[in-house]
Amino acid sequence: MASYQPVTQEFLAQLESIAPGRVTAGSEVNPDYGRDEMPIYGVHPPEAAVEILSTEEAAAVVKLCYTHNIPVTTRGAGTGLVGGCVPVFGGVVLSTARMNRILGYDLENFTVTVQPGVLLQQLAEDALSHGCLYPPDPGEKLATLGGNVSTNASGMRGVKYGATRDYVKAMTVVLPTGEVTQFGSAVSKTSSGYNLLHLMIGSEGTLGIITELTLKLIPAPGATISLVVPFADLPTCISTVPKLRHSHLNPQAIEFFEKEILITSETYLEKQVFPRVIEGTDVGAYLLITFDGDSMEALEPTIERAATLLLEEGALDVLVADTPQKLKEAWAARSSFLEGIEEQTKLLDECDVVVPVTKIPDYLVFADQLAKEYDFRLQSFGHAGDGNLHIYTCSNDMEREEFLRQVDDFMTKLYAKTMELGGQISGEHGIGRGKIKYLAQAAGDTNIALMQGIKAVFDPKMILNPRSEEHTSELQSRQVI
Repeated sequence: MASYQPVTQEFLAQLESIAPGRVTAGSEVNPDYGRDEMPIYGVHPPEAAVEILSTEEAAAVVKLCYTHNIPVTTRGAGTGLVGGCVPVFGGVVLSTARMNRILGYDLENFTVTVQPGVLLQQLAEDALSHGCLYPPDPGEKLATLGGNVSTNASGMRGVKYGATRDYVKAMTVVLPTGEVTQFGSAVSKTSSGYNLLHLMIGSEGTLGIITELTLKLIPAPGATISLVVPFADLPTCISTVPKLRHSHLNPQAIEFFEKEILITSETYLEKQVFPRVIEGTDVGAYLLITFDGDSMEALEPTIERAATLLLEEGALDVLVADTPQKLKEAWAARSSFLEGIEEQTKLLDECDVVVPVTKIPDYLVFADQLAKEYDFRLQSFGHAGDGNLHIYTCSNDMEREEFLRQVDDFMTKLYAKTMELGGQISGEHGIGRGKIKYLAQAAGDTNIALMQGIKAVFDPKMILNPRSEEHTSELQSRQVI
């Protein structure tokens, strides 16, 4: 284990001088600070927590922690699903939740500057009031933008608009030493050395603390229509997706889900939104497809072509959600999948793998067949348009340790299949604490060594968001710490 130092009363007094009235310690620390939304990876309370309000405060806190060799873990809203903001080694949790101001728009250049604690929902609504769209659309609307950027969480519109990475222009970063620097700029192109901006995006708080972001916007579309498309079975449903993408219809989002998880969500919402039987045929799976454009009239030919294609490929029906209320209901059901699972499941774990779109049917069939060897059940859904699949292992009956053992065996085989098909082990949730072992298996020794070398340059004392005793000890043995 790294030779971290404990938090002392003298240290707490120095923290208090930096952030007066915003420091807690011991039993006064918010218990949520010891976990994220996936507590199966463990609960580890910090010794102290501090809520910062500015870049200067963040820099002062981190410099103090660096001087005293105390680990510091950055936290936004804590909505992560891989244990990424869990302070495994105690130390200090640095919360950016109160850095939640939208600092200003540059509408001529379509950018907005925000603090990291601004919620995704907050920016989405505010940008629309300025006639703009912030395209990244992860399912958790109450996540912070700093957290989204730290995991490159992209969500449902990725099929048309790309990943969060594509919308980050610049950022202010506090390094583990307490130094403040800027990465990127508001200009559209650069060929100026290594791209440190993109190194930070997706680094999950292990290289620096983001305290300000300049994000790209686009003009808001004039109209949005969603199609609810039921199928008799999942293979038919998923096999339609590549044909839809190749048809030049340019959908904004293509989501898939099976009936079981829809029932879970609708039970949670206490409202049935999607049909379960079409003309006597039981629905087994669904696509939820969104198109956007300049106007409803301009979208009509697109919707007609899409409906014709979908019915030719085996859809049982094509239902159009073309009013604000219908759109809200359809996407509320989709957005509540995780909440529904959490409410109705005692033990759960998940992966958010990415595979080539054409391999989705093969992969899901493999996962379903593999799961029959274990005592838990699966709940699956995902972003069919870009191959990002969310697969949850769920149990209400198993003992925790047995669940962990079986899930580890299942995930090892599932991630091996992912790599066999040319995929990646995370599309947007990140690695955090829970997926370190699988990353090592997937990336290989050479790439892991490169990553560890980058970490050593940024954080020579290994104080920023250390993840596991094994990883920390390995770096220490290499004389990084």
